[in-house]
Amino acid sequence: MDPLIHVIDDDPAVRDALQWMLGSRGLKVSAWDSAQEFLHTASPDLCGCCLLDVRMPGMSGIELFDRLRAIDCRVPVIFLTGHGDVPMAVKALKDGAFDFVEKPYDDEVLVSKLQAALLHDQERARQSASADQLRQRLALLTQREREVMQRILAGKLNKVIADELGIAMRTVEVHRSHIFEKMQVRSAVELSQVLAAMGSPPEG
Repeated sequence: MDPLIHVIDDDPAVRDALQWMLGSRGLKVSAWDSAQEFLHTASPDLCGCCLLDVRMPGMSGIELFDRLRAIDCRVPVIFLTGHGDVPMAVKALKDGAFDFVEKPYDDEVLVSKLQAALLHDQERARQSASADQLRQRLALLTQREREVMQRILAGKLNKVIADELGIAMRTVEVHRSHIFEKMQVRSAVELSQVLAAMGSPPEG
């Protein structure tokens, strides 16, 4: 599926111009005339990026951005701003927005920022998929394998692990082999690296 740019702007002329301009560059666009309308379709699984007008009647672009984060929708957001809205857009950047573009915008600058946002989202989706696969592998481990794994990650030798758990060293070696096989790694260093993708090691 091609990445989709979600344009949210209450001005039909702006929406039409953006759809034509972006479409002429081979980009897929979906246009929405209000923040409320778009919010009905938003979810944590949303892909692509959003181009949001800051000032809209009803729910503003900034309010929509906050609502998207509240539902854990992490799609990159670029704000379209007027000159007076720049301080608001800068604050949004600090709160996690991807970028902003001032009106009147330069087509090439805008397209470049949107393409960067789409690439960012693809990488985010890839990392999320990798984390899901890692969680699935972890779920295959037995409780004893998790206990051994925690000690492997702590750099403990097989003999020490055996003494701590009250099992034979050969049993530790078997557990280590099963852990590496299930986690699809070849060494303790590689195991540590893949688990770092989760932010912190799982509980033993």
